[in-house]
Amino acid sequence: MTSEERDKDFVWHPFTPDQPWRDPAHRLPVIVRGEGPYLWDEEGKRYWDGNSAIWTNLHGHRHPRLVAAVRDQLERIDHVSFLGLTHPWGAELAERLSRIAAGESGPRYRTFFSDDGATAIEAAVKIVWQFFQQNGQPQRDLFLCLAESYHGDTVGAMSVAQSRFHRLFEPLRFPSVPIQAPACYRCPFNRAAAGRKDARQGRRCSWECVRVLEEALDRHGHRLAALWIEPKVQAAAGMWMHPEGYLRELDRLCRERGIFWIADEVFTGFGRLGSWLACEREGVFPDLLCLAKGLTGGMMPLAATLVREEIYAGFTGGKNRAFLHGHSYTANPIGCAAALASLAVFEEEEVFERIARHAELLSTLSQRFWRHPRVGDVRQEGLVLAVELVERQADRSSFPKEREVGFRVCERARAYGLLTRPIGDVLVLVPPFCVSADDLAGMVGALERALWEELP
Repeated sequence: MTSEERDKDFVWHPFTPDQPWRDPAHRLPVIVRGEGPYLWDEEGKRYWDGNSAIWTNLHGHRHPRLVAAVRDQLERIDHVSFLGLTHPWGAELAERLSRIAAGESGPRYRTFFSDDGATAIEAAVKIVWQFFQQNGQPQRDLFLCLAESYHGDTVGAMSVAQSRFHRLFEPLRFPSVPIQAPACYRCPFNRAAAGRKDARQGRRCSWECVRVLEEALDRHGHRLAALWIEPKVQAAAGMWMHPEGYLRELDRLCRERGIFWIADEVFTGFGRLGSWLACEREGVFPDLLCLAKGLTGGMMPLAATLVREEIYAGFTGGKNRAFLHGHSYTANPIGCAAALASLAVFEEEEVFERIARHAELLSTLSQRFWRHPRVGDVRQEGLVLAVELVERQADRSSFPKEREVGFRVCERARAYGLLTRPIGDVLVLVPPFCVSADDLAGMVGALERALWEELP
């Protein structure tokens, strides 16, 4: 029995329908090796990793610095409980994360470690809830979130989001209040000529989305525990990208009303947009900050929930005020060592300079997508590219779901050496930071070729 046959007989893949994946005629790539931006299957075919191993891999596969850090850590210790114990790697990483989040002028943050993005979100939900319950404001039991927001798939993470992926599980969720997302292309007030390359520049925006936010804060403020946001880019929504200034306005409105806001930077953190954090781009400091995915450069599962010191102070004073939450692999030393090595790569290999150069190139390369009559929007932040396909440009109408246009385009791109996965009918490229200019051109070329072949 081959690996592919075993997989089709015994494995259940996430977010993957049974068909066509288990069709005997469908070939499932069996990946056996990775190096830099490339993956190889067992037949020796090389691919570009166009989604960075589901957005986790930063510096390319098997970066020597990260591999060495993991090997060295295994010679020291594999795992140790973090319940009442500590280790140097967890303590150092917590300090480094606080300094990254706070910059030169921000607050001190405490770090609560966990395993992945959803567990970082769950921790934040429970931190905020317990804070208000034991600090005299039990009426604050409501969360505010953006339309089509996604924060993970555990029950708490689903409850503070409004993603189409979670509608089946609606009865399991506790209530939260969704508001309009500041996604320009899908904005109901968008007055631009649809389908034009200059649509975003041409729209006459009156910041209606900010007014909607302000009204929601005023309406629910007495009950609000916190507002959730994926700053700058709502990834799972379809790489919805927020206009410059929205995050600053959100911070201002929350500060004026004394309302906590939580930044989910599981996707945007660690260079994706060209800076350490998306919040850094607009000079704001959230009350809580959730990190995962790229935290270890894609080497190991590790997550972190950063909390302002004044919130942490609400848990001091004895056992009956301790945070009642934890994970078996909290602050795993191997994961912490990999994360510290990843931060060192940023600082010693001029990664941000490389991201800036590649982002400029990607902006130039991506303009070719506007030539296609079924492209409604092309949007980019840093090394994140999204190409939204529509049935008609004039009214931004979507294709019928059963046509699976985005899936078919990405399947076709695989024949040209590109592995990526769409979000609905939004084609997405999220390459590792180590790509060369030729690699980037090859990825864009493969996606464009597949698009024209599937939608001539």
